[in-house]
Amino acid sequence: MSLVAIVVVLALVQYIAFGILVGIARGKYNVPAPATSGDPTFERYFRVQQNTAEQLIVFLPAIFLSAHLWSAQISAGLGVVYLVGRSLYLRSYVADPKSRSAGYALTFLPSVIMLIASLIFAVRNLMTG
Repeated sequence: MSLVAIVVVLALVQYIAFGILVGIARGKYNVPAPATSGDPTFERYFRVQQNTAEQLIVFLPAIFLSAHLWSAQISAGLGVVYLVGRSLYLRSYVADPKSRSAGYALTFLPSVIMLIASLIFAVRNLMTG
């Protein structure tokens, strides 16, 4: 479970870093708080941070459930894929939002895999006692 904890901490640090990038973009592109629109590049940074928050809502329970019910090592590995996907999503979305698909897939798929595995193993555990 230590590997899972490390991945979770890195995911949260990544989210904080994305928030810092939003703050930097706010100053660079002159979008004072509380505004969330203005310069298109700022809006891209903001959307990446917001989308990351949306993904964390699924990722965090998924990684803990799958680590507990399935495999901590595989869950941590899938968590690393999630982290790489988020970084790729940031780079591609800020450059051109139309190019975000690979980063999104590398974020979404690990969470779905962990959720499906959790459901399968929870049902199996229930049926086998």
